[in-house]
Amino acid sequence: MSTTETVAKFNKPADALKVGLKPSPVMPQSLLGTWLNVNAQTRDIVRVVLSETNGVLHVQAFGACVPTPCNWGVVNGLTYSASVSGGPAIAFSANYAFGFKNTILTGHLNGDELIVEDFNVFEDGSGRSAYFTQGTFKKS
Repeated sequence: MSTTETVAKFNKPADALKVGLKPSPVMPQSLLGTWLNVNAQTRDIVRVVLSETNGVLHVQAFGACVPTPCNWGVVNGLTYSASVSGGPAIAFSANYAFGFKNTILTGHLNGDELIVEDFNVFEDGSGRSAYFTQGTFKKS
């Protein structure tokens, strides 16, 4: 390394990136589409729709309500690549604020499956414990 070249600070080796290097954007195409829970009997999330407009990921989740799934609505999400250099998206996250409960929704690719996790914290004073669930999804 020359004396004029500097290196950005990092917390772990994977974070290292030389200053001035222009990383490619995170490309969400691998995540986009309608994903269905492989467990038809789930009582959690049954469907996740991931779309993109002008570089912004849109996340729409559906819960297991009867007689039809509950539409959680569309929120903006973030995409993540496998490296600080950018490239294809391998994961996403999104936040849902329902008023009585806040949910962080995450997903990551595992081969041709999407593993979706939700972290839930109640904000209504009900005394219900925070909880976590995970499901496996296939693109429809």
